[in-house]
Amino acid sequence: MTDLLKSWGRYPNFPQASNPCYWRNDAPGLLANVVAQYQTTLPYGNGRSYGDSCMALTDQVIATRSMNKFLRFDWVTGVIVAEAGVTLAEILCVAIPKGWFLSVTPGTQFATVGGAIANDVHGKNHHKKGTFGNHLLSFDLIRSDNGYMHCSPSENVEMFSATIGGLGLTGLITVAEIQLTPINSSFIDSHVVRFGKLKEFFDLSAGLDHKHEYSVAWIDCLASGSNMGRGVYIVGDHAQYGSLSVNPSNKVNIPLTPPISVVNNYSLRAFNELYWRAHPRNTKQQRNSYESFFYPLDRINNWNRIYGRRGFQQYQCVIPDENSEMAIADLLRSIANHGQGSFLAVLKRCGDIQSPGLMSFPLPGTSLALDFPQNLKLNKLFNQLDEIVRLSGGRLYPAKDAHMKGADFRKAYPEWERLESMRDPTLVSRFWQRVTK
Repeated sequence: MTDLLKSWGRYPNFPQASNPCYWRNDAPGLLANVVAQYQTTLPYGNGRSYGDSCMALTDQVIATRSMNKFLRFDWVTGVIVAEAGVTLAEILCVAIPKGWFLSVTPGTQFATVGGAIANDVHGKNHHKKGTFGNHLLSFDLIRSDNGYMHCSPSENVEMFSATIGGLGLTGLITVAEIQLTPINSSFIDSHVVRFGKLKEFFDLSAGLDHKHEYSVAWIDCLASGSNMGRGVYIVGDHAQYGSLSVNPSNKVNIPLTPPISVVNNYSLRAFNELYWRAHPRNTKQQRNSYESFFYPLDRINNWNRIYGRRGFQQYQCVIPDENSEMAIADLLRSIANHGQGSFLAVLKRCGDIQSPGLMSFPLPGTSLALDFPQNLKLNKLFNQLDEIVRLSGGRLYPAKDAHMKGADFRKAYPEWERLESMRDPTLVSRFWQRVTK
């Protein structure tokens, strides 16, 4: 065992003891040894899950990051085979120069392949490409009871479905086969415009989302009154010309964790006002590097430290289309009254492409995500937000959650019992214990 590991949000504070797996052939024996000592465990990738879904109930995890080898590339078809510990950034570094990109990517490139599968991540093109699971061709799974299993849409189909979005509970993913998407350039051509209220976002989204590969909006979570719901709307597409270069930007590092959060009412209001006014009133076309477009926060190493020693919680929900506009307005009103939130508050529309995953988070509707410094007042705010989501027929994202009530989870994810029936009996997370027991 080596370093103690935490979730990205650093809340709740249950440091995890690392039992690293360096070679996939060692995975069955390592799983057996850890289980013999501690009874249960959980796979742990690169620690980009925010809450307690990546925390083992025993605080003893099998760390897969060192299983980081590529097994096969096919640059004609864009199919790669990689171990579960390979990060999305490592895929991009080898794929972009060959004219390929991830079909779906979340807001961080530092998630592992195993983590992307376990959380069935989605991105700015959900309306066009669905989730990560929609582009997963197969994977290998190690279970404590059945040993090795090869899973695909035609082999061990139920386990394939349960593992996609299965929160690492169905077994230890060792290898995955992934379909990439072709590109002509590593740059993104985008169109940016600011909007003054929430209705304008929905009008822009309805008129432009279907014309572009990627769509997202930044929202001013503290704006109230006539300005409530104002933000910046961005659509983009892979550029048709330009280099296929991978030029990682210079990183800013947060070297230490301050005793208290530097994100507060005053700093947030000032930032939001400046950020909103810095963007054009009329649509402006610009060209972005793929990093700045997809991964703005990745350019700041250890950015989670700015929330202080208590950490933070992310609140991400999705609201069905028929209730989106009213419920999102109610959520923003509650958040503005609370007076806290994040610099990067994300609003985006999800499409109707069905994931093969049993427990996939997106549904046709609108997703809202933002971070809150951990403090004693959050319970009251989250209770208000949960009630709005509950009444609107929405749900929260388990990969980002650290507070969801069990009743809300079980109602929002009715297939949880099927996942429980296929769960590896030796794998259990603090999240799963909290929401199912």
